Amino acid sequence: MRTVTLTKETTKDILENLLKRSPNQYGSYETAVREILAKIQEEGDGALFAYTKKFDRAEITEQNVRVTDEEIREAYETVDPALVDVIRKSLVNIRNYHEKQKQNSWFTSSEDGTMLGQKVTPLEKVGVYVPGGKAVYPSSVLMNIVPAKVAGVDRIIMTTPPGPDGKVNPSTLVAANEAGADEIYKAGGAQAIGALAYGTQSIPKVDKIVGPGNIFVALAKKAVYGHVSIDSIAGPSEILVLADDSANPRFVAADLLSQAEHDELASAILITTSRELAEKVSCEVDEFVKRLSRKEIIQKSLDQFGYILLAETMDQAVEAANAIASEHMEIVTRNPFEVMMKVRNAGAIFIGEYSSEPLGDYFAGPNHVLPTNGTAKFFSPLSVDDFIKKSSIVYYSREALKKIHKDVEQFAASEQLTAHANSIAVRFEGEE
Repeated sequence: MRTVTLTKETTKDILENLLKRSPNQYGSYETAVREILAKIQEEGDGALFAYTKKFDRAEITEQNVRVTDEEIREAYETVDPALVDVIRKSLVNIRNYHEKQKQNSWFTSSEDGTMLGQKVTPLEKVGVYVPGGKAVYPSSVLMNIVPAKVAGVDRIIMTTPPGPDGKVNPSTLVAANEAGADEIYKAGGAQAIGALAYGTQSIPKVDKIVGPGNIFVALAKKAVYGHVSIDSIAGPSEILVLADDSANPRFVAADLLSQAEHDELASAILITTSRELAEKVSCEVDEFVKRLSRKEIIQKSLDQFGYILLAETMDQAVEAANAIASEHMEIVTRNPFEVMMKVRNAGAIFIGEYSSEPLGDYFAGPNHVLPTNGTAKFFSPLSVDDFIKKSSIVYYSREALKKIHKDVEQFAASEQLTAHANSIAVRFEGEE
C-alpha cells in the first residue's frame, strides 16, 4: 500500500480522489435510467417483464413474478441448516439492538388549556431492494427488513432479480422469510425501483425504498426521490483504521482487506502515528493479498483508493479521519474510548482490536447500512427512525387562545398575511 505523510494538502487530495467514487459522478447513466423509469411508469408490468428478460434473461410473467410459499420451502431445503441457524442467531442480535431505537408518541398538557404532542406512526408500505447475480448478501436482507419490522411497518415488499431459471437465490429467500418480508417479487435493477416507486399491475407502490444496488439502482433511487422516500444513495464500501504503535499489524491488515474485497472502488485507509506499524501493515497486506480469493479486486481497490497515512499526533490523525468521514472506522489505540470521543464523523465505530468490522456486517446487531462517500458528516446508519413518520399535535381551548390571540395576529400582520390574522381574530369578533 502507498504510504503518505499526512498534511492538509494530502488530505485534500485524498478526499478529491475518494469523491470520484460517488454515484453522483456517473451522470452518463442517468438518461438510460430515466428511460427505464418512464417506461415502467407508462406500461407497468409489460415493461417490467420485458426488462427482466433483457437484463436477467428470465421469463417472468404475472403468474410467477411473486415468490410462492412453495419456492420458500424449497429454499430451506437447499440452504445449509447451519447457515439458517446463524441467520436466526444474528436476527436476535439485530432485533434486540433496533428495539432500543423505538420511539413513542408523547403529549404534554398545561393548566391554561393547551395540549401539545407528537404522534409517531409507522410507514404503511416499504420496498426493500436486494441485489442478485454474483452479489448475494443475506446479511443485507436482515439489516433492511428488521428495522422496518421493529418500527411496525404494515407491508414490507421485497424485490430481487431472478436468475435465468426464474428463481431467486435460496439464501436470500430464507433470510427474507426469517426477517419477516410480507411479499417478495422477482424484479431487479432500475426497473424494480420504478415498480416500487410508481406501482405496476403486480407490484404495489410503496412509501419508501431502501436497500443497496449497482449504479443503475442508485441513480433510479435518486430519480424517484420525491415520488417516494429513499434511505440514501449508497456508494462503494469504506474502512478507515486509526491506530498507534500498540496495534497488531496483522489484525489491521486483515481488517483493511475485509472491505477492499467488496469492490474495485472500495476504499481502505490506515491512519497511524507509527511509521513502524505502517511498514509492518504494508508487508502483511502484501502477504494476505497473495492468497485471498478476490485478490484481483483487492489489488485494484488498494491501487486506486488504498492509503497508509502517517500522522505526527493522534489529534492530527483524528482530524483527518473526521474530514474523510468513513463508512466504517476502527480505533486500535492504547486509549480507544478517549479517541472515540474525539471522532465526529463516522458511520460505525469499532473499538479495540477484537471489534473487527465484519462483526458489524453480520452479527453484533447495529445496522450495516451506513453512510458512504463522506456523507457520515450529515447522515446516520439505517434505523427504526427511517421507517416512521411524526405528526405534530396542537390543541388550544378557547380560553387558552384568547390569552394569546393578539400576539398571533400581530405576528401574522407583520408578514402581511391578513388571512392568517383573520382566522384567529374571527373567533373573538366583538370582544375587547
